[in-house]
Parts: sequence; structure tokens; C-alpha cells
Amino acid sequence: MITYREFTTEHMSGVKEIFSQEGWLAYLNDDAALERAFGNSLLILGAFDREKLAGFIRCVGDGEHIVLVQDLIVRKEYRGGGIGRMLFSAMWNRYAKVRMFQVTTDTGDEKDNRFYQSFGMKPLEKGCMISYFR
Repeated sequence: MITYREFTTEHMSGVKEIFSQEGWLAYLNDDAALERAFGNSLLILGAFDREKLAGFIRCVGDGEHIVLVQDLIVRKEYRGGGIGRMLFSAMWNRYAKVRMFQVTTDTGDEKDNRFYQSFGMKPLEKGCMISYFR
């Protein structure tokens, strides 16, 4: 059974494992910087299968005027069960009154683009990246 809870830096080994499995290697060059980034985040919500981190969403910003979804990632073996939607929905609802709620992804990632569009987010595209905002 998947449970959802906030965390900060206590699950960095699971975070690094997920980043590594997904090829998000830029995060893995400096452990101290990664830990500072997570420690300075506005909110991190994890999906846990017992104590195993199955996925997480990390937001940065001030929580009043702007929230940026910096990371939304779910382990491959847990995809398709609604974990990503649950994580994103939790942040979407928590920050419903924030003036600018934003996420950025690759223009070529059709699945991610459909996902953000399903929330009614509006696109702003430039080059190989696309940002969605509410």
C-alpha cells in the first residue's frame, strides 16, 4: 500500500537511486549541493511503499506568489498506478491560491505534456523546453 508524506533530506539515498535509474544524472554530481537543494525546498512530498521511496514531487518558491514544481518522478516499477497524479494533485490543491503555479518539461515528452494539459495548465514554449502554468 502506498502512503504519502512530506520529507526533506532524510531519504536522500532513495532520491539519488531514483534519479540514477531515470538518468537524471545532473543531480548526482554534488551530494552536498543536492542535499542543500532539498533542504531549501518549499515542500517535498513522497510516495512510500512501506519505507521504499516510490516517487516524489519537489516544489520551490515562496508558497504565496509562485510555486515551481522542480521535480516530479516515479520509479518505473510504480508507474501507471496514479502515484504521479496523486503527488501532483496534492501540490496543485495545496497551492491552489498561489498566483503562479509552474512546471517545466521537455517539448518532446508527449506523456508529460498531456499530463500537465489534463490539469488545464497553459503552455509557454521556447526551444526544447516547455513550461506550463496556472
